[in-house]
Amino acid sequence: MIDSSFWTPIFVSLQVVSVASVLAFLLALCAAWFLKKRTFKGKVVVETLLILPLVLPPTVIGFGLLVVFGRRSVIGQWYEQLFNQPIVFTLVAAIIAATVVAFPLIYQMLMNGFEAVEDDLEDAARQMGASEWAVFRYVSMPLAWRSLVSGFTLGFARALGEFGATLMFAGSIVGVTQTIPISIYLAVETGNTVMATYWVLSIVLFSFVLLATVQRLKR
Repeated sequence: MIDSSFWTPIFVSLQVVSVASVLAFLLALCAAWFLKKRTFKGKVVVETLLILPLVLPPTVIGFGLLVVFGRRSVIGQWYEQLFNQPIVFTLVAAIIAATVVAFPLIYQMLMNGFEAVEDDLEDAARQMGASEWAVFRYVSMPLAWRSLVSGFTLGFARALGEFGATLMFAGSIVGVTQTIPISIYLAVETGNTVMATYWVLSIVLFSFVLLATVQRLKR
């Protein structure tokens, strides 16, 4: 019998992922547009750093977040003074962790989409007096819309499945930071295979729908 304890991690996950995917998308959109077709010394290093979380172990990402946003860091101390609470083991920490892991995937999709836009079309808009913002808004984004939607969707799915970095940085607080993947892990650890199965089925269903949307866009 499914009770309220089943829905709590789902609501937490949707809350975290909804905010994290939007943040990751906006950051990736800015980064992809800024770096698109720009050449400067060290660009390879910058792009490598942006996609590095894609291949790093979750524990490494979690440790890095603790170093950057922990109570001993400058950012962590500033946040604690401002809001009278630390970042770690809060909903904000879970959102940050999900944003970090979703960003590289979204960035790669957006960069591929923008690079596929023909230079002649953008140059023609510039010659007609369009500003860079106008070129971006009325030429580049409409032509790359499939990549934008696919990137956001894949980022949403990636954030939904985030586990290791969230557990290290945000912990497992019921109703606050305990997402579906963490709930599955704890359910298996405690022998509650029935609830674990239900949560597995729910996240598989979410992921299937998201990936099916991306596949449909590719057609």
